[in-house]
Amino acid sequence: MSREKMIILFRVIIPLIIAVCSFTVITDYSTSKKVHEKTLNSLDEKKKTVLELSGGATAASVAITLVPGDAGTPIAEKLADLSGYFLIVFSAIYLEKYLVTVMGFAAFKILIPVACVLIAANTFMRRRQFDELAAKLAVFGIVIYLIIPTSIMVSDFIDEKYSESINMTIESAKNSTEDIETEEEDTDSGWWDGIVSKVENKVDETIQKFEDILNKMIEALAILIVTSCLIPIAVIIFFLWVSKIIFGIDYDLKNVNPPRGSEALKYIKQEREN
Repeated sequence: MSREKMIILFRVIIPLIIAVCSFTVITDYSTSKKVHEKTLNSLDEKKKTVLELSGGATAASVAITLVPGDAGTPIAEKLADLSGYFLIVFSAIYLEKYLVTVMGFAAFKILIPVACVLIAANTFMRRRQFDELAAKLAVFGIVIYLIIPTSIMVSDFIDEKYSESINMTIESAKNSTEDIETEEEDTDSGWWDGIVSKVENKVDETIQKFEDILNKMIEALAILIVTSCLIPIAVIIFFLWVSKIIFGIDYDLKNVNPPRGSEALKYIKQEREN
């Protein structure tokens, strides 16, 4: 067998073997919950934290409305508004949880096998654009598979620095609301009268306490937005940037369109000269 035929055979068989392995064995491995157990547990912890913060913000919003007068109304409204932002973070965490396995399926069941088939087919068609497209699909598949695990590693590192602050915020919200709501047990004048009689003596102190809770809630929300929403986006940009530098891959799909018209004639001429 001639050397040229061996090279052609190598360029056909090896990519097809990789495609079959990726489509079957690697896909089952990459989508297994056991493989992503640590990532999924981390996301569950984040989800629990968001629910506790959202519940604390809602409870604090309701509790501060018991303060006589309208002094606590602006704070109550701000605390109530935070629940909507916590819902966005909660949705982002759920999305990441589902994407952990979906990205593995998309990468190793679709993108990489298609890239390998393109490489094998291009052995006979010899179109440079197909090789470029195959490289982009393969690298992009690996990138999207690594996005969520990598972003979770980075966010866990940040959470370690601020977890104590977030836990203190949750406890402060719980304690402050319980201090007001449990006053019904300390009075014989009824639930409402008991709360009012207690709060009337410490209006300023109560308002200050809930202002501190609001500030801590905003700080905790900012941390969660960064770790759950912004870091995954930053990881995507970083991976694409690194792959572009290392492999020289431009992800502009316009570059893989086959030439047309006069550009096609120039391309054919260049191919013949080569």
